[in-house]
Amino acid sequence: MRYERLQKGGLLLLLTVGLLPMGFAADNLSFKGNLVEEACTLRPGDEAITLELWDLTSKHLYINTRSVGKRFRLHLEDCDTSIGNSVTIMFGGRENNELPGLLALDGGSGASGIGIGIETLSDKPLPLNDVSDRQVLSDGNNVIELKAYVKGEPTAIRDQTIGHGAYTVTSTFTLDYP
Repeated sequence: MRYERLQKGGLLLLLTVGLLPMGFAADNLSFKGNLVEEACTLRPGDEAITLELWDLTSKHLYINTRSVGKRFRLHLEDCDTSIGNSVTIMFGGRENNELPGLLALDGGSGASGIGIGIETLSDKPLPLNDVSDRQVLSDGNNVIELKAYVKGEPTAIRDQTIGHGAYTVTSTFTLDYP
């Protein structure tokens, strides 16, 4: 009798498992891509730049609205102009609501009422999330020189409410060899 129960239970389990839907394979997923060679390599260390901006007083911003730009460089090495003879750069990040095209301060910053801008050495703004003009490359090593500056928000300048304290800003940049 006990053996009979085990057989029935085993049969029930077998039937239950047999009723589960079975998986099947089909050729309905494919991946495509294109592995390309870049015209230049970024110098090790330049992929994560930390730029210390000068100490600045709110009084300076109330009078001048912005700081002088501080230079920084991106070093492109081993450039091969047969692969690409120019480069563009685009900076991304969170935009300051009052200063379109400039970076907003990161959360946790003590300062307030300011944004950070990026420009060329000839003072041409590089608005956030916009592609720069092409820079012609030469074979070998090349340097992209830019400046970062602090600008006061119009409301904070008008009301003289720029908040003092430490601040950070985070941006990513993308190099493209069109």
